[in-house]
Amino acid sequence: MAGQAPLKRLPVISVAAYGAGDIANSMTFATVGMFLLVYYTDVAGIPAAAAGTLLLLGGLFNAAADVFAGRIADRNSSRRFGKFRPFLLFGAAPLALCVAVFHIHALHPAGTLAWAYVSYFAYCLAYSMVNVPYGALAGTLSRNPRDRARLASARTMGGLATSAFLGIFIAPQFQNDADIRSILTALTIGFAVVGTLLYLFTALATREQLPASAPRLTLRQARDTLVRNVPLQVLCISSLFFMTANVVTNTAKLFYLRDVLGRLDLFALVAGAQVVITLALAVITPRLVQRLGKRCVYISGGLMGAAGGIIVFSAPEDAVWLAVAGMFLALAGAAAVSILMWALVADTVEYGEWKTGHRTDGTNYSLLASTRKVGMAFGGGLAAFALAWGGYESGATAQSPTAALGIRVAAGLAPAVILLVAVGIMRWYPLTDDAHARLVLTIQERSGVR
Repeated sequence: MAGQAPLKRLPVISVAAYGAGDIANSMTFATVGMFLLVYYTDVAGIPAAAAGTLLLLGGLFNAAADVFAGRIADRNSSRRFGKFRPFLLFGAAPLALCVAVFHIHALHPAGTLAWAYVSYFAYCLAYSMVNVPYGALAGTLSRNPRDRARLASARTMGGLATSAFLGIFIAPQFQNDADIRSILTALTIGFAVVGTLLYLFTALATREQLPASAPRLTLRQARDTLVRNVPLQVLCISSLFFMTANVVTNTAKLFYLRDVLGRLDLFALVAGAQVVITLALAVITPRLVQRLGKRCVYISGGLMGAAGGIIVFSAPEDAVWLAVAGMFLALAGAAAVSILMWALVADTVEYGEWKTGHRTDGTNYSLLASTRKVGMAFGGGLAAFALAWGGYESGATAQSPTAALGIRVAAGLAPAVILLVAVGIMRWYPLTDDAHARLVLTIQERSGVR
């Protein structure tokens, strides 16, 4: 509209509220990523191969659920709450279902596996219906690149806070003789209460500044929009491999520290280092992006992660601190890429709007989210299959050399190789920061914004 005022800088409370939403997201996402495999194998008694198949199929279902959630979100419109915030009001659903995922009691083996499938698939659907609109919300809060960087950092910090809590206070309790069932039941019930309040805070303390009355695209229009959005395609494919590597690493980390190095107590140190590394990168990354561009920093982070994985895989059992240094290097690479991911997908929304005239925040985000969920599926399944290949024995005080090798592959070698593939794909990403600035100016000129 002619004469429309430029978008205002986001208030601090809106940025904080957005970060709070990812604290709630991570209360289920990080808990599932860190502990679900060890819960299935060491508590529920599900064989590692069967658990890997479940995680693989569940992740693929989750990817499809993300696409469905994005379509629903893009077609939604509420005068009071906007397009995406209404979905956060249903945030209690995935939190409650996460309790069910970690609440399998003495059943027949077939009944145990059936409960695991039903509860995990239901959780995946509920999580998609909240997480996809939450992610798309960032693109509607502001077009200002600095504000988007603030939102991306807030999201990273929010998720990091939950992961740090789990790593410092919960994971070190998972010794072979621990009552893992009771620990996870109490944890998930507490998260369900606190996470619901955080989702409400996000929904009530943010405002969608970009128009909420975007056209309701047909499925064919949405498909055509995505086909013409080359930056989004490249980002999604690279992100799929990056997420696969990240999930393999995170899933195998507990097994690596406990069963290979014999130093589960170091989990707290690794989690604390992750906080420090990510906070430092949150400060440094915007400056690096300004000098080098998002793509270059993304590629550099992937190469750091690959180098860290190779160190983790090859470090001797008695070279504990060398292995930990490799884990730190891998954490730094993963943090750099994660900080940039959400800013990059927001850029692709503007590219699609510039290219086609249609703005599809929810669909773009859901496509990225769904490919990342495929990566989660592959990563979780690959970690479990590596354990099964090595002959991992749940509850054993010492694992065999082949089991230790399987854990090493999952914790280091496999992520390193996969990250190199992700880096190679990202070299084809065509949307530079300068090009994005020019196309945003074109969009504003079209709409009469000065």
